[in-house]
Amino acid sequence: MACVVAHPDGGRAARDAGRALLSLDAPDADQAVRDALGDRVPAVEQTLAALGWRWVSFTDPDFPPRLSTVSDPPLGLFVRGTLPTDHAVALVGARRATSYGREVAEYLGRELALAGVAVISGMARGVDGSAHRGALAAGGKTVAVWGAGPDRVYPPEHAELAGEIAALGCLVTEYPPGAPPLGRHFPERNRLIAGLVEAVVVIEADERSGALITARLALDEGRDVLAVPGSVFSRLSAGPNGLLRAGAAPVLSADDVLAAVGLPPRTPAPGGEEPEILALIPPGEPVTVDRLAAASGKPVAEVLEALLLLELAGRIAREADGRFRRCRVQP
Repeated sequence: MACVVAHPDGGRAARDAGRALLSLDAPDADQAVRDALGDRVPAVEQTLAALGWRWVSFTDPDFPPRLSTVSDPPLGLFVRGTLPTDHAVALVGARRATSYGREVAEYLGRELALAGVAVISGMARGVDGSAHRGALAAGGKTVAVWGAGPDRVYPPEHAELAGEIAALGCLVTEYPPGAPPLGRHFPERNRLIAGLVEAVVVIEADERSGALITARLALDEGRDVLAVPGSVFSRLSAGPNGLLRAGAAPVLSADDVLAAVGLPPRTPAPGGEEPEILALIPPGEPVTVDRLAAASGKPVAEVLEALLLLELAGRIAREADGRFRRCRVQP
């Protein structure tokens, strides 16, 4: 921990210091590490305890076995919650995801969690947040890997989501308290996401997306990479469609992801007939009240009443522009 505390803004600098310390050629710690051991580590330990976090070193029995085998493992992890020990899949994608991308992420998060698979992502806006919420809605395990210190929730509006994740899964970072969410931290964070899982699924990403960095890192570590096909007219489909062209396996349902990690398909739960208005809302496509009224032949007031009931039941959500979309893609 002293090496990490001594180099809080650079994960690689901390790892280099730690490896030098363990090297036979450099038996002595550098001055920053010696100072951290005496002055800062006790204070960090107190801060972690107050926040409900703990330090798990790479020699600890709780350190994730998959992560210990990657080419550039962390010296340790700051953890709040319970680390996954079984099947795990990363769901990653665009921060400015479309309603389709958010819906697919939530659907896959839910279905994987119901199958006992831990859902790993970065708790960013868009796809990441939706994937976590899908897993939480199913009561399953989900892990958020941060690019900042334990005391720096990022993005700030996900503070409540972070608490929910910690309760059912865990929060993970390699940066000590006080470390800000610097831009260079996120590519480093992505290697942890790739290292924790058996497979990475890319759901919407443009050609320069960090999700593609995660996919490349996953391939380098021998993990499976899958992609959700998207519209040829959307720039956010350039990433996954490009992966598919390069040979990534397509994800047409959650069963495709389960098969990639060696699990059987899920048996769909029996369900009744969909309400008429809900059946008129295509998965992944928000629609207006006027369109629903025209399609159903019902007065707008009656359609609005039906939409309100569906919204209260959590079956649909209202977009900022007043259109309505399904909350989850139906299997």
